[in-house]
Amino acid sequence: MLSVTNVTLGYNGQPVVKLPGFELEHGGQCLISGPSGSGKTTLLYSIAGLVDVISGDIVVNGVSVPKLSEAGRDHMRGKTIGIIFQTLHLVKSLTVMENLMLAPYMAGLKQDRAHAEAVLVQLGIHEKRNALPSQLSQGQAQRVAIARAMMHNPELILADEPTSSLDDASCDAVIGLIKNTAQIHNASLVISTHDSRLKKHFTNVVTLGVAA
Repeated sequence: MLSVTNVTLGYNGQPVVKLPGFELEHGGQCLISGPSGSGKTTLLYSIAGLVDVISGDIVVNGVSVPKLSEAGRDHMRGKTIGIIFQTLHLVKSLTVMENLMLAPYMAGLKQDRAHAEAVLVQLGIHEKRNALPSQLSQGQAQRVAIARAMMHNPELILADEPTSSLDDASCDAVIGLIKNTAQIHNASLVISTHDSRLKKHFTNVVTLGVAA
């Protein structure tokens, strides 16, 4: 499902991440760990085709991401990848259901309300479908962000620092929810974090250091 090989990643030709590589099988789960500035988010966004690869290769579901055009990367994300951003990016003026319907619309995909309803039920927030983001608790908003990432049944889920602002109980609940949701949908999962509490939840951990 995912292969990262001898990559150098960064911005404007300045390396941020140098990594020999790792692989993740279909349905596998991986934690990318490291201190601030080690390039965890850069790696995650490079997998999604949001940051250019300076050298090396990243292959998602048999497709080399660096070789895709910008339009090709957009298509890949819309079809294959679900992203849970550190900042949830919920549209404040839209209800929970409208936020979910916006995701496939922006990706040029069919809007499937029945699927959205089912995902909300699965995540335990169906009763909040008509609520605005301002009417949600932090945990409920996190669940909406997870639901949005699942709207197009992605084969790969990428989550950026999903627990950094949570207490211990909420941390365990959210990471368990993300892992279980990925398993139910048979999706591969990659989480980037500096939160050392998450290591106990993963057997596959890739640790980054600050690039020289």
